[in-house]
Amino acid sequence: MNISVKKIIKPLSLLGLISVTAWLIYAPINDNVDAQKQSYIISSNNYQLLQTKLATLNAEPTHQLAIINAVAVSLNSEQLSQLQAQLDVQVTQNYQVKMSGGNAWGKRKWQPKSVVNDLIGASTAHAAYNFGDGVTIGFLDTGLDQLQGTSSGLGLSTDLYGNDKFWGTYDAINNSISNYSNEESGHGTHVASIAGNADYDVYGKVYGVAPNAALVGIKAFDAEGKATYADVIRGIDWALQVKDQINLKVLNMSFSGPVRSYYWEDPLNQAVMKAWQAGIVVVASAGNNGPDPMTIGVPGNVPYIITVGAMTDNYTASYLSDDKVAAFSAAGPTVEGFVKPEIVAPGGHLSGLMAFDTQIVQEHPEFHDGGRYFQMSGTSQAAGVVSGVVALMLTQDPTLTPDEVKCRLMDSAHTAFDSNGDLAYSVFQQGSGVVNAADALASNASACANQALDIAQDLAGSEHFSGPANINEEGNFYIEGLGEDYVWKLNEGTVDGSALLWKVNYGSDNQYWKNTASTDALLWKVDFETDALLWKVNLESDALLWKVNFETDALLWKVNLDGIDHATIGVNQWVEQQ
Repeated sequence: MNISVKKIIKPLSLLGLISVTAWLIYAPINDNVDAQKQSYIISSNNYQLLQTKLATLNAEPTHQLAIINAVAVSLNSEQLSQLQAQLDVQVTQNYQVKMSGGNAWGKRKWQPKSVVNDLIGASTAHAAYNFGDGVTIGFLDTGLDQLQGTSSGLGLSTDLYGNDKFWGTYDAINNSISNYSNEESGHGTHVASIAGNADYDVYGKVYGVAPNAALVGIKAFDAEGKATYADVIRGIDWALQVKDQINLKVLNMSFSGPVRSYYWEDPLNQAVMKAWQAGIVVVASAGNNGPDPMTIGVPGNVPYIITVGAMTDNYTASYLSDDKVAAFSAAGPTVEGFVKPEIVAPGGHLSGLMAFDTQIVQEHPEFHDGGRYFQMSGTSQAAGVVSGVVALMLTQDPTLTPDEVKCRLMDSAHTAFDSNGDLAYSVFQQGSGVVNAADALASNASACANQALDIAQDLAGSEHFSGPANINEEGNFYIEGLGEDYVWKLNEGTVDGSALLWKVNYGSDNQYWKNTASTDALLWKVDFETDALLWKVNLESDALLWKVNFETDALLWKVNLDGIDHATIGVNQWVEQQ
């Protein structure tokens, strides 16, 4: 049953509307039951036979992950060996993930000012009565509280006209639906409020980028902002099941984890790609491990989706020339050589709704205003901004595909230039630049994103892709085929954010990196016949290793990810407020 958000009659709830598929059975991972067991995500082309083989091993899956033809199941080494001997399977540990949060550094305030919408041009859309109506944004996060603001009574439960807009929360951890989320962390509510808060500040300016967008929570992360791969994948699977029923068009993923494989081999990334292929615009945070190169995490390393870095207004909301990319914002390129992030958005000292009894507020009460608002920084918050902009775009034109949305966002972004007219930041730091809602809504650009990629072939395993990034003899990353402007000279330090000019970079012939990709199996252009750089990718172990052969007198560049098997994926780590 398809229901338009504009025509919903109170109360707006998932209860009674959506029936969750009965075979999604949850049993929490319990390592105390059998210390020899490990939780795995196991996939097979023969999904039904996989179920049969597991039954003969007396192994009951904890999660059915049909979206990627997989299950999550705890097995000991003997069971795993027997299964692998009986059936062709792909095995991945059921890793944990963390949220892409931010630090709670800032000043104690009461009823903070709304600044984001003016900064990104969303106020222009609001003046034209585009508030994100008719679009549902899903937040795969720690949950979602139905908080009201402090002045108007509006907030996350109702839109600007007083209509209910909250669909409730699907709990992917416990496989249940509720109209009231058990939001213990506060992170998910904060990110959602940046995108969809319908409250006004004391000057009559609305807080949320898309205040009339409907909201749904998909809870996969606990109070500490941690989750397992299986819970996150199950949340994505659920989103695909209900997208047409609740008009879910945008899925916000403000979390990241370490890269353990090529993007196409990661089961969480496979589920993300399925969502994009199904018509959902996926917006992911870049991560808070910057500013070093190659710090983009999972799922931000998926080339198809929109990955968002963070910039800050430097505490001068009305003065744009000192705006800068936040030091914590993760940078590209990805392992496969793709340019990431695609775009940056405000992510410094943003005020959003958060209940006083959540864990983040309990740990940092000095940054809560005593009412409903809390100040945080992070690429999580930046992703929330972009999700709101995407909702405005889909309200204006519901026919836009995810690729078209991505194209117009990148086409209309405001790139940072210095006083000499040169790029102030590398494309691996700022992507196309800072998001601008007004210009994105005015853009008619097409065929400028993901054109050289084939997601169907990628998911089928027939073709995989690499991007245009490479590294030169000085150890600097660059874009193949472009000039010096697209070389990231790492030894030149960071930009201090003074005297920058952020402008739309229309008509530049030097932006065809947006479409560049190849199926070259040797991702870093290995040339065994010359004395050029010899790149080796060793995926036989649990770590990724790039190295240059000393015998060629070339540069040594080594990235060793040993010991990350126990790293978690979740909301981004705390960062100092910027």
